[in-house]
This record gives sequence, structure tokens and C-alpha cells, in this order.
Amino acid sequence: MIQQAIEERDPEPIQSLVKQCQKAGAEAIDVNSGPLTREPEKKMTFLVKAVQSVTDLPILIDTVNPRAMAAGLRTSRSRVIINGFSLEPAKIEHILPLASEFGVDIIGYLLYPDSRVPANASERLEIAIDLYRAVLQSGLQPEKLIIDPIIAPLLWDNGTLQAREVLDTIRQLPDLLGFNVRTIAGLSNLTTGKGETQKKRLVEQTYLPMLAAAGLDMCLLNVFHSETIKTAKACKSLLHDNIFAWE
Repeated sequence: MIQQAIEERDPEPIQSLVKQCQKAGAEAIDVNSGPLTREPEKKMTFLVKAVQSVTDLPILIDTVNPRAMAAGLRTSRSRVIINGFSLEPAKIEHILPLASEFGVDIIGYLLYPDSRVPANASERLEIAIDLYRAVLQSGLQPEKLIIDPIIAPLLWDNGTLQAREVLDTIRQLPDLLGFNVRTIAGLSNLTTGKGETQKKRLVEQTYLPMLAAAGLDMCLLNVFHSETIKTAKACKSLLHDNIFAWE
């Protein structure tokens, strides 16, 4: 439906979905356009305008196409986060410089240059150092970097170990890099693959507070999973320094 709306330049389905996301509790909108191989600038311009015509929420522009990314950054009128880059040479060359050019935050994935997922926290932290150096070399302020430690599916042979290693990575990043680096993670990656829906939701709801306790700042999740959103809001309330009130 959304792909067809982009092809036909019909903003209504996009606007409707954004409104639903905001009503459900979204605090930002991830604009994941895919690669946009044909007319990338025109399509991303249309997509960003459609989203921002109905919300002032920050947006994450999520595409591997640098031409589409640049068009989205030029078009946006609210806060933008580039989602994102890794040590893959093409992304270092074409995506990372856009963050410096437009002065925006950018998400860095803790992946090897060939997109392999690290086996443990130690490997993830080594990659974090390389990402940090790449950011400095690009001229971008290090505080603009947001790190995604990469949550792996539980169904992998080492899935439960990977889940624990992600938590350890998040805890160690500030000391490793010497500043309170922000972090983000895709929660649904944990339950990718076969499995009973209710059990998947329970696992996501269980892992989310563990991520919050480890220091995770932002989470990409399905905003229509209402119980997970309630858990996220409860975590946020407990981690704030504000005076607590049940209201």
C-alpha cells in the first residue's frame, strides 16, 4: 500500500499511517523507503513532505541510496536522524559525509564492513572505535553519533548469548568512547523468524526493560504493539529524574 502510494504520489495512505503511529505513542517516525532505484530524489522528497504534512515529530531517514538521503535532508523541516551507516566503504564514502554537510545526527551500526554481525561485546566495541574514528575523520562532532549495537534474532544458534552481549556493549560504550554516546536498537530483530506471536511479544516486553537498564536511549519498535509501548513508557518513567506521580 505504501509502495503504491509512493509510485502514484498519493500522500493519503502515508499521512494516515503517520497519524496512527503518532496516536499510538510514537516519538519519532522511521521513514524507511528502501533503495529507491528509480527517481530517488523525487520519491524521497515526496515521502518526507507527506510525513511532515501531518506531524512535527523527528524523522529517521532510512535508505541506502545517498541521492535519496540527500534529497530527504534538504526537504525536511524538522529534526532529522540519518539511519544510518556502517564500516561498509560505500556508506563511509557516501552516507557519513551527509551528516557533516547537513549537521544532523547519524546512526552507526556495529557491523563488519561485509555486514556480518559481531559475535560478542568485545568485537562490537572494537567496531565502535572504528566508527568513532570514521566520524572524527569526516569532520562530524562525535556527539552526533548514535550507536546501534545490532540485536540479533534469538533463533540464531547463539541468539541468547547475542542478546546478553548487546546489553554488555551498551553498558561499556560510554567509558570506551569517553562521552555519553547515545544508543538505539531495533527490538523486533530479536523475534525475527518463526514463533507464536504472543510469545514473541512477551519476549520483546521482557527484553526492553533490560535494554533500558543497560542504558539504551532509543528503541525502534512496532508502535501498534500496545503492551510493549506501555512497558516502554514505564521504563521511561523510572529512568527519569523527575518526581514520580502515578498520573
